[in-house]
Amino acid sequence: MDEDDAPTLSQKVERLSLTGRFSLTARILAVNLLPLMLLGGGLFYIDSYRTQLVNERFKLARIEAQITAEALAGVSRERQEALLVQIGKEQRMRMRMFDSEGLLWADSFALDEDGPAFEFDDISDDTWDQKFARWLDRAVDTIVSAEPVTDYVEPGSDVADAWPELVAAREKGVSQITLYDWRDGTPVITAAAPVGLNGATLLTTRNAVDITEAVRAARSTLGIAVLVVLFASILLSLFLARTIVTPLRLLAKAAVRVRQGREREVEVPRLPERGDEIGLLARAVSDMTAALRHRIDAVDSFAADVAHEIKNPLASLRSAIESLPRVEDPETRTKLVDIATHDVRRIDRLVTEISDASRIDAEMSRATLERLDLADLVRAIIGSREDRAENRNREIVLNTRGYAANVVGVGARLERVVENLLDNAVSFSPPDAPILVEIDNDGERVALTVCDEGPGIPEDSREKVFHRFHSVRPDNEDFGNHSGLGLAIARAIAEAHDGSLVAQGRSDDQNGACLRLELPAAA
Repeated sequence: MDEDDAPTLSQKVERLSLTGRFSLTARILAVNLLPLMLLGGGLFYIDSYRTQLVNERFKLARIEAQITAEALAGVSRERQEALLVQIGKEQRMRMRMFDSEGLLWADSFALDEDGPAFEFDDISDDTWDQKFARWLDRAVDTIVSAEPVTDYVEPGSDVADAWPELVAAREKGVSQITLYDWRDGTPVITAAAPVGLNGATLLTTRNAVDITEAVRAARSTLGIAVLVVLFASILLSLFLARTIVTPLRLLAKAAVRVRQGREREVEVPRLPERGDEIGLLARAVSDMTAALRHRIDAVDSFAADVAHEIKNPLASLRSAIESLPRVEDPETRTKLVDIATHDVRRIDRLVTEISDASRIDAEMSRATLERLDLADLVRAIIGSREDRAENRNREIVLNTRGYAANVVGVGARLERVVENLLDNAVSFSPPDAPILVEIDNDGERVALTVCDEGPGIPEDSREKVFHRFHSVRPDNEDFGNHSGLGLAIARAIAEAHDGSLVAQGRSDDQNGACLRLELPAAA
Protein backbone atom coordinates (compact mmCIF):
# COMPACT_ATOMS: atom_id res chain seq x y z
CA MET A 1 0.00 0.00 0.00
CA ASP A 2 1.34 3.42 -0.94
CA GLU A 3 1.89 6.02 1.73
CA ASP A 4 -0.74 8.19 0.06
CA ASP A 5 -3.28 5.38 0.54
CA ALA A 6 -2.48 4.93 4.23
CA PRO A 7 -5.22 6.23 6.55
CA THR A 8 -4.41 9.53 8.19
CA LEU A 9 -4.74 10.16 11.92
CA SER A 10 -7.95 12.12 11.39
CA GLN A 11 -9.43 9.21 9.41
CA LYS A 12 -8.51 6.77 12.18
CA VAL A 13 -10.09 9.06 14.77
CA GLU A 14 -13.21 9.33 12.60
CA ARG A 15 -13.46 5.53 12.36
CA LEU A 16 -13.12 5.22 16.13
CA SER A 17 -15.74 7.92 16.65
CA LEU A 18 -18.29 5.80 14.79
CA THR A 19 -18.00 3.06 17.40
CA GLY A 20 -17.56 5.60 20.19
CA ARG A 21 -21.18 6.67 19.85
CA PHE A 22 -22.21 3.67 21.92
CA SER A 23 -21.23 2.81 25.47
CA LEU A 24 -18.66 0.12 26.20
CA THR A 25 -21.33 -2.08 27.79
CA ALA A 26 -23.48 -1.92 24.66
CA ARG A 27 -20.52 -2.69 22.41
CA ILE A 28 -19.36 -5.63 24.53
CA LEU A 29 -22.88 -7.07 24.54
CA ALA A 30 -23.19 -6.56 20.78
CA VAL A 31 -19.88 -8.25 20.03
CA ASN A 32 -20.70 -11.25 22.23
CA LEU A 33 -24.35 -11.59 21.19
CA LEU A 34 -23.92 -11.15 17.44
CA PRO A 35 -22.47 -14.66 16.87
CA LEU A 36 -25.25 -16.13 19.02
CA MET A 37 -27.84 -14.25 17.02
CA LEU A 38 -26.34 -15.67 13.84
CA LEU A 39 -26.43 -19.11 15.44
CA GLY A 40 -30.02 -18.54 16.46
CA GLY A 41 -30.78 -17.74 12.86
CA GLY A 42 -30.09 -21.40 12.18
CA LEU A 43 -33.52 -22.07 13.70
CA PHE A 44 -35.05 -20.69 10.54
CA TYR A 45 -32.83 -22.65 8.20
CA ILE A 46 -33.84 -25.97 9.70
CA ASP A 47 -36.55 -25.68 7.08
CA SER A 48 -34.01 -27.04 4.59
CA TYR A 49 -33.66 -30.09 6.84
CA ARG A 50 -37.45 -30.50 6.73
CA THR A 51 -37.44 -30.23 2.92
CA GLN A 52 -34.77 -32.91 2.69
CA LEU A 53 -36.79 -35.27 4.89
CA VAL A 54 -39.93 -34.66 2.80
CA ASN A 55 -38.02 -35.36 -0.42
CA GLU A 56 -36.68 -38.61 0.99
CA ARG A 57 -40.19 -39.58 2.06
CA PHE A 58 -41.46 -38.77 -1.45
CA LYS A 59 -39.05 -41.29 -2.91
CA LEU A 60 -40.08 -43.86 -0.34
CA ALA A 61 -43.80 -43.25 -0.98
CA ARG A 62 -43.32 -43.71 -4.74
CA ILE A 63 -41.40 -46.96 -4.26
CA GLU A 64 -43.95 -48.27 -1.75
CA ALA A 65 -46.84 -47.45 -4.06
CA GLN A 66 -45.19 -49.10 -7.06
CA ILE A 67 -44.20 -52.24 -5.15
CA THR A 68 -47.63 -52.54 -3.57
CA ALA A 69 -49.33 -52.03 -6.96
CA GLU A 70 -47.22 -54.81 -8.49
CA ALA A 71 -48.02 -57.10 -5.55
CA LEU A 72 -51.76 -56.44 -5.94
CA ALA A 73 -51.81 -57.04 -9.70
CA GLY A 74 -52.83 -60.52 -10.81
CA VAL A 75 -54.00 -61.84 -7.41
CA SER A 76 -57.50 -62.60 -6.23
CA ARG A 77 -59.71 -60.01 -4.60
CA GLU A 78 -59.48 -61.71 -1.23
CA ARG A 79 -55.69 -61.65 -1.46
CA GLN A 80 -55.75 -57.99 -2.44
CA GLU A 81 -57.84 -57.09 0.58
CA ALA A 82 -55.52 -59.05 2.86
CA LEU A 83 -52.47 -57.30 1.41
CA LEU A 84 -54.09 -53.88 1.82
CA VAL A 85 -54.79 -54.52 5.50
CA GLN A 86 -51.38 -56.06 6.17
CA ILE A 87 -49.29 -53.38 4.42
CA GLY A 88 -51.43 -50.53 5.75
CA LYS A 89 -51.07 -51.77 9.33
CA GLU A 90 -47.31 -52.37 9.06
CA GLN A 91 -46.52 -49.07 7.30
CA ARG A 92 -49.18 -47.00 9.16
CA MET A 93 -50.82 -45.97 5.91
CA ARG A 94 -54.32 -45.81 4.55
CA MET A 95 -54.61 -47.81 1.31
CA ARG A 96 -57.55 -47.57 -1.06
CA MET A 97 -58.29 -49.44 -4.31
CA PHE A 98 -60.39 -48.02 -7.11
CA ASP A 99 -61.70 -50.12 -10.00
CA SER A 100 -61.54 -49.29 -13.68
CA GLU A 101 -64.68 -47.20 -13.35
CA GLY A 102 -63.05 -45.09 -10.66
CA LEU A 103 -65.23 -46.41 -7.85
CA LEU A 104 -63.83 -47.28 -4.43
CA TRP A 105 -64.07 -51.00 -3.76
CA ALA A 106 -61.49 -51.55 -0.95
CA ASP A 107 -60.28 -49.40 1.99
CA SER A 108 -57.69 -50.69 4.49
CA PHE A 109 -59.28 -48.63 7.28
CA ALA A 110 -62.67 -50.26 6.68
CA LEU A 111 -61.24 -53.74 6.15
CA ASP A 112 -59.02 -53.75 9.27
CA GLU A 113 -60.92 -55.25 12.19
CA ASP A 114 -58.54 -53.52 14.63
CA GLY A 115 -59.44 -50.09 13.33
CA PRO A 116 -57.50 -47.48 11.35
CA ALA A 117 -53.68 -47.77 11.24
CA PHE A 118 -53.40 -44.08 12.26
CA GLU A 119 -55.57 -41.12 13.14
CA PHE A 120 -55.15 -37.44 12.34
CA ASP A 121 -54.53 -35.22 15.34
CA ASP A 122 -57.50 -33.26 16.67
CA ILE A 123 -56.04 -29.83 17.34
CA SER A 124 -58.96 -28.72 19.48
CA ASP A 125 -57.42 -30.27 22.61
CA ASP A 126 -53.79 -29.32 21.95
CA THR A 127 -51.66 -28.01 24.82
CA TRP A 128 -49.97 -24.58 24.80
CA ASP A 129 -46.62 -26.03 23.74
CA GLN A 130 -48.21 -27.73 20.74
CA LYS A 131 -49.92 -24.49 19.78
CA PHE A 132 -46.62 -22.61 20.15
CA ALA A 133 -44.87 -25.20 17.99
CA ARG A 134 -47.45 -24.72 15.22
CA TRP A 135 -47.12 -20.93 15.52
CA LEU A 136 -43.33 -21.22 15.27
CA ASP A 137 -43.67 -23.45 12.19
CA ARG A 138 -45.83 -20.85 10.48
CA ALA A 139 -43.47 -18.04 11.52
CA VAL A 140 -40.47 -19.88 10.09
CA ASP A 141 -42.33 -20.64 6.84
CA THR A 142 -43.19 -16.95 6.53
CA ILE A 143 -39.61 -15.80 7.20
CA VAL A 144 -38.00 -18.24 4.77
CA SER A 145 -40.79 -17.66 2.20
CA ALA A 146 -41.67 -21.34 2.04
CA GLU A 147 -43.99 -22.42 -0.77
CA PRO A 148 -47.58 -22.83 0.47
CA VAL A 149 -48.91 -26.39 0.80
CA THR A 150 -52.52 -27.36 0.10
CA ASP A 151 -54.50 -28.35 3.17
CA TYR A 152 -55.49 -31.98 3.33
CA VAL A 153 -59.27 -32.48 3.08
CA GLU A 154 -61.04 -35.78 2.53
CA PRO A 155 -63.26 -35.58 -0.59
CA GLY A 156 -66.99 -35.84 -0.06
CA SER A 157 -67.36 -38.76 -2.52
CA ASP A 158 -65.48 -42.04 -2.79
CA VAL A 159 -64.61 -41.81 -6.47
CA ALA A 160 -61.20 -41.57 -8.12
CA ASP A 161 -62.04 -38.30 -9.90
CA ALA A 162 -62.13 -36.55 -6.50
CA TRP A 163 -58.34 -37.06 -6.21
CA PRO A 164 -56.19 -35.11 -8.72
CA GLU A 165 -53.27 -37.51 -8.25
CA LEU A 166 -55.50 -40.50 -9.14
CA VAL A 167 -56.74 -38.73 -12.25
CA ALA A 168 -53.14 -38.03 -13.32
CA ALA A 169 -52.05 -41.60 -12.59
CA ARG A 170 -54.94 -43.05 -14.67
CA GLU A 171 -54.19 -40.69 -17.57
CA LYS A 172 -50.39 -40.99 -17.60
CA GLY A 173 -50.06 -44.54 -16.38
CA VAL A 174 -47.29 -43.65 -13.87
CA SER A 175 -47.17 -43.05 -10.13
CA GLN A 176 -48.06 -39.58 -8.78
CA ILE A 177 -46.96 -38.13 -5.42
CA THR A 178 -48.70 -35.19 -3.73
CA LEU A 179 -47.90 -33.28 -0.52
CA TYR A 180 -50.67 -31.91 1.69
CA ASP A 181 -50.70 -30.22 5.06
CA TRP A 182 -52.84 -31.33 7.99
CA ARG A 183 -54.35 -28.83 10.42
CA ASP A 184 -51.67 -29.58 13.05
CA GLY A 185 -48.89 -28.67 10.61
CA THR A 186 -47.80 -32.25 9.85
CA PRO A 187 -47.28 -33.29 6.21
CA VAL A 188 -49.66 -35.72 4.51
CA ILE A 189 -48.16 -37.61 1.57
CA THR A 190 -50.40 -39.38 -0.94
CA ALA A 191 -49.21 -41.70 -3.71
CA ALA A 192 -51.37 -42.87 -6.63
CA ALA A 193 -50.24 -45.77 -8.83
CA PRO A 194 -51.94 -47.87 -11.55
CA VAL A 195 -52.56 -51.54 -10.65
CA GLY A 196 -52.16 -53.94 -13.56
CA LEU A 197 -53.59 -53.30 -16.98
CA ASN A 198 -57.30 -53.33 -16.19
CA GLY A 199 -57.49 -49.63 -15.20
CA ALA A 200 -57.55 -50.14 -11.42
CA THR A 201 -55.59 -47.64 -9.25
CA LEU A 202 -54.11 -47.63 -5.77
CA LEU A 203 -54.05 -44.60 -3.44
CA THR A 204 -51.82 -44.57 -0.34
CA THR A 205 -52.11 -41.92 2.37
CA ARG A 206 -49.49 -41.40 5.06
CA ASN A 207 -49.45 -38.77 7.84
CA ALA A 208 -45.67 -38.19 8.22
CA VAL A 209 -45.81 -37.04 11.82
CA ASP A 210 -42.23 -38.18 12.39
CA ILE A 211 -40.90 -35.53 9.99
CA THR A 212 -42.53 -32.73 11.97
CA GLU A 213 -41.43 -34.27 15.24
CA ALA A 214 -37.82 -34.55 14.03
CA VAL A 215 -37.78 -30.93 12.80
CA ARG A 216 -39.35 -29.61 15.98
CA ALA A 217 -36.97 -31.67 18.13
CA ALA A 218 -33.94 -30.30 16.26
CA ARG A 219 -35.31 -26.79 16.50
CA SER A 220 -36.03 -27.18 20.22
CA THR A 221 -32.56 -28.57 20.94
CA LEU A 222 -30.89 -25.75 19.04
CA GLY A 223 -33.19 -23.17 20.61
CA ILE A 224 -32.51 -24.38 24.15
CA ALA A 225 -28.78 -24.43 23.48
CA VAL A 226 -28.90 -20.89 22.08
CA LEU A 227 -30.95 -19.65 25.04
CA VAL A 228 -28.56 -21.23 27.57
CA VAL A 229 -25.48 -19.88 25.81
CA LEU A 230 -27.22 -16.54 25.32
CA PHE A 231 -27.96 -16.27 29.04
CA ALA A 232 -24.41 -17.24 29.93
CA SER A 233 -23.00 -14.83 27.33
CA ILE A 234 -25.10 -11.96 28.70
CA LEU A 235 -23.89 -12.65 32.24
CA LEU A 236 -20.27 -12.91 31.12
CA SER A 237 -20.62 -9.79 28.96
CA LEU A 238 -22.09 -7.81 31.85
CA PHE A 239 -19.32 -9.08 34.13
CA LEU A 240 -16.69 -8.16 31.56
CA ALA A 241 -18.30 -4.77 31.00
CA ARG A 242 -18.41 -4.17 34.74
CA THR A 243 -14.73 -5.01 35.18
CA ILE A 244 -13.91 -2.52 32.41
CA VAL A 245 -16.55 0.20 32.71
CA THR A 246 -16.68 0.53 36.52
CA PRO A 247 -12.99 1.41 37.00
CA LEU A 248 -13.11 3.70 33.97
CA ARG A 249 -16.06 5.53 35.49
CA LEU A 250 -14.19 5.85 38.79
CA LEU A 251 -11.21 7.30 36.93
CA ALA A 252 -13.47 9.65 34.98
CA LYS A 253 -15.17 10.92 38.16
CA ALA A 254 -11.82 11.44 39.87
CA ALA A 255 -10.50 13.26 36.79
CA VAL A 256 -13.55 15.55 36.76
CA ARG A 257 -13.08 16.36 40.43
CA VAL A 258 -9.41 17.07 39.83
CA ARG A 259 -10.30 19.33 36.90
CA GLN A 260 -12.90 21.19 38.94
CA GLY A 261 -10.38 21.62 41.73
CA ARG A 262 -13.05 21.51 44.41
CA GLU A 263 -11.23 18.95 46.47
CA ARG A 264 -7.52 19.55 46.84
CA GLU A 265 -6.65 16.02 47.87
CA VAL A 266 -8.73 14.00 45.41
CA GLU A 267 -7.42 10.45 45.44
CA VAL A 268 -7.26 8.93 41.99
CA PRO A 269 -7.66 5.13 42.35
CA ARG A 270 -4.47 3.29 41.40
CA LEU A 271 -6.08 -0.20 41.29
CA PRO A 272 -2.89 -1.98 42.40
CA GLU A 273 -4.63 -5.37 42.29
CA ARG A 274 -5.12 -5.14 38.54
CA GLY A 275 -2.22 -6.05 36.30
CA ASP A 276 -4.08 -5.47 33.02
CA GLU A 277 -4.33 -2.38 30.83
CA ILE A 278 -7.01 -0.86 33.09
CA GLY A 279 -4.59 -1.06 36.03
CA LEU A 280 -1.82 0.48 33.93
CA LEU A 281 -4.19 3.27 32.91
CA ALA A 282 -5.28 3.88 36.52
CA ARG A 283 -1.71 4.14 37.75
CA ALA A 284 -0.74 6.33 34.82
CA VAL A 285 -3.66 8.69 35.52
CA SER A 286 -2.79 8.72 39.22
CA ASP A 287 0.86 9.51 38.48
CA MET A 288 -0.18 12.13 35.95
CA THR A 289 -2.47 13.74 38.53
CA ALA A 290 0.32 13.76 41.11
CA ALA A 291 2.69 15.31 38.57
CA LEU A 292 0.03 17.87 37.65
CA ARG A 293 -0.47 18.79 41.29
CA HIS A 294 3.29 19.04 41.74
CA ARG A 295 3.49 21.26 38.67
CA ILE A 296 0.65 23.47 39.95
CA ASP A 297 2.29 23.73 43.36
CA ALA A 298 5.59 24.55 41.67
CA VAL A 299 3.93 27.26 39.58
CA ASP A 300 2.26 28.73 42.68
CA SER A 301 5.53 28.62 44.59
CA PHE A 302 7.40 30.06 41.63
CA ALA A 303 4.91 32.92 41.32
CA ALA A 304 5.25 33.70 45.01
CA ASP A 305 9.06 33.58 44.79
CA VAL A 306 9.02 35.82 41.72
CA ALA A 307 6.88 38.37 43.50
CA HIS A 308 9.17 38.25 46.50
CA GLU A 309 12.41 38.52 44.51
CA ILE A 310 11.18 41.40 42.35
CA LYS A 311 9.66 43.19 45.30
CA ASN A 312 13.05 43.73 46.98
CA PRO A 313 14.83 45.56 44.11
CA LEU A 314 11.61 47.42 43.33
CA ALA A 315 11.45 48.66 46.91
CA SER A 316 15.09 49.74 46.76
CA LEU A 317 14.54 51.42 43.39
CA ARG A 318 11.43 53.20 44.63
CA SER A 319 13.24 54.45 47.75
CA ALA A 320 16.14 55.77 45.66
CA ILE A 321 13.86 57.54 43.16
CA GLU A 322 11.67 59.04 45.89
CA SER A 323 14.78 60.31 47.72
CA LEU A 324 16.39 61.97 44.69
CA PRO A 325 14.20 65.11 44.65
CA ARG A 326 14.91 65.79 48.31
CA VAL A 327 18.70 65.32 48.14
CA GLU A 328 20.88 68.22 47.04
CA ASP A 329 24.32 66.81 47.86
CA PRO A 330 25.91 65.78 44.49
CA GLU A 331 27.79 62.84 46.00
CA THR A 332 24.65 61.45 47.66
CA ARG A 333 22.65 61.93 44.45
CA THR A 334 25.31 60.03 42.56
CA LYS A 335 25.04 57.12 45.01
CA LEU A 336 21.27 57.09 44.70
CA VAL A 337 21.52 57.02 40.90
CA ASP A 338 24.02 54.14 41.13
CA ILE A 339 21.63 52.26 43.43
CA ALA A 340 18.74 52.83 41.04
CA THR A 341 20.83 51.73 38.06
CA HIS A 342 21.96 48.59 39.92
CA ASP A 343 18.37 47.77 40.87
CA VAL A 344 17.23 48.22 37.28
CA ARG A 345 19.91 45.84 36.05
CA ARG A 346 18.99 43.42 38.81
CA ILE A 347 15.30 43.53 37.84
CA ASP A 348 16.20 43.11 34.18
CA ARG A 349 18.37 40.10 35.03
CA LEU A 350 15.59 38.62 37.16
CA VAL A 351 12.98 39.07 34.44
CA THR A 352 15.28 37.51 31.85
CA GLU A 353 16.11 34.52 34.07
CA ILE A 354 12.45 34.07 35.11
CA SER A 355 11.32 34.19 31.48
CA ASP A 356 13.97 31.65 30.52
CA ALA A 357 13.04 29.33 33.39
CA SER A 358 9.33 29.45 32.58
CA ARG A 359 9.89 28.59 28.89
CA ILE A 360 12.02 25.50 29.36
CA ASP A 361 9.20 22.91 29.30
CA ALA A 362 7.40 24.57 26.39
CA GLU A 363 10.56 24.94 24.32
CA MET A 364 11.69 21.36 25.01
CA SER A 365 8.31 20.01 23.88
CA ARG A 366 8.73 21.76 20.52
CA ALA A 367 12.48 21.35 20.05
CA THR A 368 14.07 18.94 17.58
CA LEU A 369 16.55 16.60 19.24
CA GLU A 370 19.91 16.02 17.57
CA ARG A 371 22.90 13.77 18.11
CA LEU A 372 25.91 15.64 19.47
CA ASP A 373 29.24 15.00 21.17
CA LEU A 374 29.17 16.44 24.68
CA ALA A 375 32.99 16.56 24.84
CA ASP A 376 33.18 18.70 21.69
CA LEU A 377 30.46 20.95 23.09
CA VAL A 378 32.35 21.45 26.36
CA ARG A 379 35.62 22.19 24.53
CA ALA A 380 33.89 24.81 22.39
CA ILE A 381 32.31 26.44 25.46
CA ILE A 382 35.60 26.54 27.38
CA GLY A 383 37.37 28.12 24.42
CA SER A 384 34.61 30.69 23.93
CA ARG A 385 34.67 31.61 27.64
CA GLU A 386 38.44 32.11 27.51
CA ASP A 387 38.04 34.42 24.51
CA ARG A 388 35.47 36.47 26.46
CA ALA A 389 37.57 36.35 29.64
CA GLU A 390 34.67 34.82 31.55
CA ASN A 391 36.87 32.26 33.33
CA ARG A 392 38.55 35.04 35.34
CA ASN A 393 41.97 33.53 34.66
CA ARG A 394 40.92 30.19 36.19
CA GLU A 395 42.39 27.18 34.48
CA ILE A 396 39.76 24.69 33.26
CA VAL A 397 41.07 21.15 32.77
CA LEU A 398 38.97 18.74 30.65
CA ASN A 399 39.45 14.96 30.95
CA THR A 400 37.44 12.34 29.02
CA ARG A 401 37.11 8.60 29.66
CA GLY A 402 35.20 5.69 28.23
CA TYR A 403 33.29 5.75 24.96
CA ALA A 404 32.65 8.81 22.84
CA ALA A 405 30.38 11.17 24.79
CA ASN A 406 27.51 11.11 22.29
CA VAL A 407 24.08 12.19 23.56
CA VAL A 408 20.76 13.14 21.99
CA GLY A 409 19.36 16.52 22.93
CA VAL A 410 18.98 20.20 22.18
CA GLY A 411 22.44 21.70 21.74
CA ALA A 412 21.52 25.24 22.81
CA ARG A 413 19.92 24.02 26.03
CA LEU A 414 22.77 21.68 26.97
CA GLU A 415 25.15 24.55 26.30
CA ARG A 416 23.18 26.59 28.82
CA VAL A 417 23.62 23.83 31.43
CA VAL A 418 27.39 23.67 30.90
CA GLU A 419 27.64 27.48 31.05
CA ASN A 420 25.74 27.58 34.34
CA LEU A 421 27.94 24.85 35.87
CA LEU A 422 31.12 26.62 34.81
CA ASP A 423 29.78 29.97 36.05
CA ASN A 424 29.11 28.43 39.43
CA ALA A 425 32.57 26.80 39.59
CA VAL A 426 34.35 30.03 38.54
CA SER A 427 32.44 32.00 41.19
CA PHE A 428 33.54 29.78 44.07
CA SER A 429 36.98 28.66 42.87
CA PRO A 430 40.07 30.44 44.29
CA PRO A 431 42.04 32.45 41.67
CA ASP A 432 44.98 30.01 41.52
CA ALA A 433 42.97 26.79 41.75
CA PRO A 434 42.10 24.83 38.57
CA ILE A 435 38.56 23.75 37.70
CA LEU A 436 38.36 20.08 36.78
CA VAL A 437 35.84 18.95 34.15
CA GLU A 438 35.52 15.19 33.59
CA ILE A 439 33.39 13.38 31.02
CA ASP A 440 32.79 9.63 31.35
CA ASN A 441 30.66 7.30 29.22
CA ASP A 442 29.98 3.73 30.37
CA GLY A 443 27.88 2.92 27.32
CA GLU A 444 24.54 3.72 28.96
CA ARG A 445 25.03 7.08 30.69
CA VAL A 446 27.25 10.04 29.86
CA ALA A 447 28.40 11.84 33.02
CA LEU A 448 29.77 15.40 33.08
CA THR A 449 31.34 16.42 36.42
CA VAL A 450 32.50 19.98 37.17
CA CYS A 451 34.60 20.27 40.36
CA ASP A 452 36.04 23.38 41.99
CA GLU A 453 38.29 23.91 45.02
CA GLY A 454 36.02 26.38 46.78
CA PRO A 455 34.41 26.07 50.21
CA GLY A 456 32.18 23.22 49.03
CA ILE A 457 28.50 22.60 49.76
CA PRO A 458 27.38 21.14 53.12
CA GLU A 459 25.71 17.77 52.69
CA ASP A 460 22.40 18.98 54.11
CA SER A 461 22.35 21.90 51.62
CA ARG A 462 23.21 20.03 48.43
CA GLU A 463 19.59 19.78 47.37
CA LYS A 464 18.70 23.36 48.32
CA VAL A 465 21.14 24.83 45.80
CA PHE A 466 18.78 23.66 43.04
CA HIS A 467 15.78 25.47 44.50
CA ARG A 468 14.67 28.55 42.63
CA PHE A 469 16.03 31.84 43.98
CA HIS A 470 18.29 30.01 46.43
CA SER A 471 21.55 31.93 46.15
CA VAL A 472 24.61 31.58 48.35
CA ARG A 473 27.35 33.67 46.77
CA PRO A 474 31.04 34.22 47.66
CA ASP A 475 31.82 37.08 50.03
CA ASN A 476 33.85 38.95 47.40
CA GLU A 477 30.97 39.04 44.89
CA ASP A 478 28.64 42.03 44.62
CA PHE A 479 25.10 41.52 45.88
CA GLY A 480 22.43 41.02 43.25
CA ASN A 481 24.70 39.86 40.43
CA HIS A 482 22.98 36.44 40.35
CA SER A 483 19.29 35.61 40.35
CA GLY A 484 19.55 32.25 42.08
CA LEU A 485 17.95 30.51 39.08
CA GLY A 486 21.05 29.21 37.31
CA LEU A 487 21.25 25.75 38.88
CA ALA A 488 17.45 25.41 38.96
CA ILE A 489 17.34 26.06 35.20
CA ALA A 490 20.22 23.62 34.64
CA ARG A 491 18.44 20.83 36.53
CA ALA A 492 15.17 21.48 34.67
CA ILE A 493 16.99 21.18 31.33
CA ALA A 494 18.75 17.99 32.48
CA GLU A 495 15.47 16.39 33.55
CA ALA A 496 13.86 17.43 30.25
CA HIS A 497 16.58 15.32 28.57
CA ASP A 498 15.74 12.32 30.83
CA GLY A 499 18.90 13.09 32.80
CA SER A 500 19.81 14.31 36.28
CA LEU A 501 21.90 16.99 37.96
CA VAL A 502 23.14 16.59 41.54
CA ALA A 503 25.65 18.22 43.88
CA GLN A 504 28.24 16.14 45.71
CA GLY A 505 31.62 16.37 47.41
CA ARG A 506 34.95 15.80 45.75
CA SER A 507 36.09 12.19 45.53
CA ASP A 508 39.73 13.11 46.38
CA ASP A 509 38.74 14.46 49.84
CA GLN A 510 39.89 17.99 48.93
CA ASN A 511 37.83 21.09 49.62
CA GLY A 512 35.38 22.02 46.93
CA ALA A 513 32.10 21.00 45.32
CA CYS A 514 31.23 18.84 42.34
CA LEU A 515 28.15 19.18 40.17
CA ARG A 516 27.42 15.98 38.23
CA LEU A 517 25.26 15.96 35.08
CA GLU A 518 24.14 12.57 33.72
CA LEU A 519 22.45 12.06 30.35
CA PRO A 520 21.41 8.91 28.47
CA ALA A 521 24.10 7.83 26.01
CA ALA A 522 23.12 7.91 22.35
CA ALA A 523 22.81 4.50 20.71
